Amino acid sequence: MLRAGTPAEGSAVELPFGADCGIVAPRGAAGQTDWRRLSVRRASEEAIVELHIVAIDKPDDMNVVVGQAHFVKTVEDLHEALAGVSPHLRFGVAFCEASGPRLVRFSGNDDRLVELARRNALAVGAGHSFFVFVEDGYPVNFLNTLKQVPEVCGIFCATANPVEIIVAETDLGRGIAGVIDGNPPVGVETSADVADRKALLRTIGYKL
Repeated sequence: MLRAGTPAEGSAVELPFGADCGIVAPRGAAGQTDWRRLSVRRASEEAIVELHIVAIDKPDDMNVVVGQAHFVKTVEDLHEALAGVSPHLRFGVAFCEASGPRLVRFSGNDDRLVELARRNALAVGAGHSFFVFVEDGYPVNFLNTLKQVPEVCGIFCATANPVEIIVAETDLGRGIAGVIDGNPPVGVETSADVADRKALLRTIGYKL
């Protein structure tokens, strides 16, 4: 059983698992949070889970990669992996420690991108999450390289779209529950759309 509500309402509504809570709250501006509050019954206690929506703060056309890793060596290994992709790739990396000093660790070769990574890592605040902002390159050119870094557990998204991170928070900490990557589809491609898609890939050199 879940209970959904907001602090402003001052109460909660009990719902069966999978039900739509029907509560719509205003979305935050970039870097701000919006949230729902859920109460999950465990075997012997009731735990409160707050769902935050954190908008990634970045320029419109900039690519960002959001992932999950482990171990403090993550930042250095991600830096080395990205630096080996291309001498032209500009990047900033930030990683949220989940124990010990619990600092946002950072690295990169561009101060502006490093600052974006640090700021968004702090806003999301999810243990062991990492953020990579890039220019002069695209995720399709280096994503498999990042996946091969031993500390990397998984990738949530790699995109230039507007992104919202869904963060679950309990008494223990915060974790990424999912991402909203861009907008929903408005239809299914037609034969003309298929032809346009194939032509675009050949025009930009990704297909022969």
